[in-house]
Amino acid sequence: RNYSLYGMEVNGSTWALCRMNMFLHSDDSARIEWCNTLTSPMLVENDRLMKFDNIVANPPFSANWSASAIHETDDRFSAYGKLAPKTKADFAFVQHMIHQLADNGTAAIVLPHGVLFRGAAEGVIREHIIREQNYLDAVIGLPPNLFYGTSIPACILVLKKCRVHDGDILFIDASREFEKVGNQNALSDENVEKILQTY
Repeated sequence: RNYSLYGMEVNGSTWALCRMNMFLHSDDSARIEWCNTLTSPMLVENDRLMKFDNIVANPPFSANWSASAIHETDDRFSAYGKLAPKTKADFAFVQHMIHQLADNGTAAIVLPHGVLFRGAAEGVIREHIIREQNYLDAVIGLPPNLFYGTSIPACILVLKKCRVHDGDILFIDASREFEKVGNQNALSDENVEKILQTY
């Protein structure tokens, strides 16, 4: 095996479930930290946040966070000109993951559709990611009712620090790629393969 797994989770029950999952899959080398990713991240080496080649994340949709002025001097957030709003931490998670992404890395982050069009501070941050950093590689629109606890449609933002295309962003509408499983929508293996092949 030539990879290592790392993760951070604020919910104690979810953290414990993840640790148990790693144990059951004989991956006792995985480092899963119980912490608040935005206010006290623990994936640190030599007093610096670690960098990762691949980041896959499904942060809580439109969660509350402190948005305290102290974050304005935090390297993860300071370059964007605005902090994510207190009632919508979606872009705070994106900024954090961009900061922890290696120079040749790729991140895939599941987020609510609102990140694509909400204005104010979120619009400023989104514009910085697209125009100044040129990190947004693709947007994959997902079907509604895909996740338990919310019926809203979601999307996947694919971010790369070493993009080949300057300015072009691939948009994939996969909103009809699902199967009904009871009252819930689900992505089948075929749906996933079609999305991957399209990308």
